[in-house]
Amino acid sequence: MRKRIFPALAAALLLAAAASAAPLKALIFTGQNNHDWRTTTPYLKKLLLDSGRFDVRVVEEPAGATAATLAACDLIVVDYQGTRWGEATERAVLDFVRSGKGLVAVHGATYSFSGLDILGDGHRQTGRHEPPWKEYIAMLGGTWVLDAPKTGHAPRHLFTVKFTGPDHPIARGMAPSFQVNDELYHSIRIQPGVEVLATAYDDPANGGTGRDEPMLWTVKYGNGRVFYTALGHDVAAMQEPGFAATFVRGAEWAGSGEVSLPARPPEPRADKPVRVELVTGGHPHDPDIYRVFMDRPGLLVNVNPHPAAYERDFRNDTDVLVLYDMVQDISEQRRKNLQSFLESGKGMVVLHHALADFNSWPWWYEEVVGGKYFLKAEDGHVPSKYRHDEIEYVQATAQHPITRGLSPIHVKDETYKDKWISPKAKVLMRSDNPNDDGPVVWIGPWEKSRVVYIELGHDHVTHNNPGYQELVNRAILWAAGRLE
Repeated sequence: MRKRIFPALAAALLLAAAASAAPLKALIFTGQNNHDWRTTTPYLKKLLLDSGRFDVRVVEEPAGATAATLAACDLIVVDYQGTRWGEATERAVLDFVRSGKGLVAVHGATYSFSGLDILGDGHRQTGRHEPPWKEYIAMLGGTWVLDAPKTGHAPRHLFTVKFTGPDHPIARGMAPSFQVNDELYHSIRIQPGVEVLATAYDDPANGGTGRDEPMLWTVKYGNGRVFYTALGHDVAAMQEPGFAATFVRGAEWAGSGEVSLPARPPEPRADKPVRVELVTGGHPHDPDIYRVFMDRPGLLVNVNPHPAAYERDFRNDTDVLVLYDMVQDISEQRRKNLQSFLESGKGMVVLHHALADFNSWPWWYEEVVGGKYFLKAEDGHVPSKYRHDEIEYVQATAQHPITRGLSPIHVKDETYKDKWISPKAKVLMRSDNPNDDGPVVWIGPWEKSRVVYIELGHDHVTHNNPGYQELVNRAILWAAGRLE
């Protein structure tokens, strides 16, 4: 009796199989384009990496590539529209594909090396021309032309892409059609030997040709495989599920001759961000602290300063608590809410002066944070000391997911001396500054959830340091259980 595998499970099994295979090594050629390659190229790289099937490198000066550069690769992705690469590179690319490797070309790559104006767009001419690279055109299977019917595109709009080659490995298992908001290229001069996989109707009411125009195709070049997509004008267009699925599947086919990736790429983890509650108050702070959390799609940050902090039970809407405050007393109910959050297994990251929170609450500094900044002398311990504008060289002293591959941080910050550090704390990073006790990043002794302390973070100098920003981001992800 044949067992039925549900679509979601089938996709998961395919993804697991793809992840277990050796990654295909992809090289993206970019650096000149009348489209914004500085955003499109990173997004293409992200799509490939998120699929779990590729190891990706980017070359912004393709003219420097040689046969040796390409030797270890399985696939070239062309996100390029500019000047010729030179005889050595062009010969190396042709030989690479002919030998049995793959090539994927995206959107305006059919304009490249067409003999039209360099970096032009078919509307505005620069007056600079180069002879067409005829073998590239043959390998790619199509090119832009100015003679009738002239290549161009309708105004950007929503249109439907229909598969005409549903049995090809790239299309197999996908829905018969999908919609995209993109440019619809028309009248590309198609070369012999092209296998069109999908078309789109170019509506005359929208400036189109009234024909079904080819959107996706493949070409066999020597022993190699070429996949071209006319889609992908910009990142917004690349975010369309239909583009993402056909691009990564086309890349896998070009690089290996097979397709194991699911018909719909998996949602990246960042689509379900870590919900962060950032608590401030009780101490002046530089507003640049908020830059630490910007441009982090994996984080969803809510700022909840004192006196509003902990006024509710926030276990159900917060994953990680980040403290950048300095308070001593809160109501009994607020203490209960804070304690319940930590006992529920949720994580916490304590930054800089928040080490001085709750000096009279032993449970807090002994069992949870694993450290204390003494605001005054007590129990035979001298007051802790701080010094502004101290140069520090901070580096990892323990192997941990937070510090793995993290570069040392060289920064001017505020040091803390004569603080108490629990012997149960796991120190991850130390400062070389003699006006500091040494340990500046540690894991707290609390065993019911993950707690991290980071001493760095006094003002904008540190807040704008990329190393510090990465350190805080990793600490949050680890505290949320997203970094192992």
